[in-house]
Amino acid sequence: MLQKAPRRTRERILELSLRLFNEFGEPNITTTVIAEEMNISPGNLYYHFRNKDDIVNSIFVQFKAEAERMLQVPSGRRSNIEDVWLYLHLMFELIWRYRFFYRDLNDLLSRNRKLELEFKELLAHKIKVARNLCLDLRSEGSLEAHDMAIDAMSVNMVVVATYWLSYEYVRNPRKYSEQQSMADALARGCYQVLSQVGPYLRGETSLLFQKLSEEYLKKLK
Repeated sequence: MLQKAPRRTRERILELSLRLFNEFGEPNITTTVIAEEMNISPGNLYYHFRNKDDIVNSIFVQFKAEAERMLQVPSGRRSNIEDVWLYLHLMFELIWRYRFFYRDLNDLLSRNRKLELEFKELLAHKIKVARNLCLDLRSEGSLEAHDMAIDAMSVNMVVVATYWLSYEYVRNPRKYSEQQSMADALARGCYQVLSQVGPYLRGETSLLFQKLSEEYLKKLK
């Protein structure tokens, strides 16, 4: 049988750092802690990364690449409400995998200029995708809203998605990392984001949204 090639030290450092940042918060983890957990010398770690910000920025590159692959409207057809629902599910799962960025966002951006610029760019891209999804729904007659309302709606969707995990942490910090608790929290986040669009939906799409919402909320009870 073919054996998998061993992961490179750099990849293992990134994987471990992501887990530690997610579990304990990025401000609470130092390069010394990472090196000790890796069972390597600090010098070996610094051979791969200049400092902790270099590790954070490298993790963000991975996160951004995954997000941009996900942030695509369907090709060859207009988006529908089920596309939006699926998009939100996938996006919240991605946010959870890289949750330390969102939990420690203000602290990270205040001291990491590169990350600040990259995150601004990612937020702008998210808003653009949300706006395009709304415009697709409007063009097929499923959504009734003028341009200013769509612009506000798109920003609100991204704001809710960006700060949802912080809200859930404040709401119940002791259960923040429990798998089922967070699965429910992410589901609530999807619903809250999509509820920004709900009042503007019309016809069969409005009925479908109501049906999906009812099924979703039943699972959370």
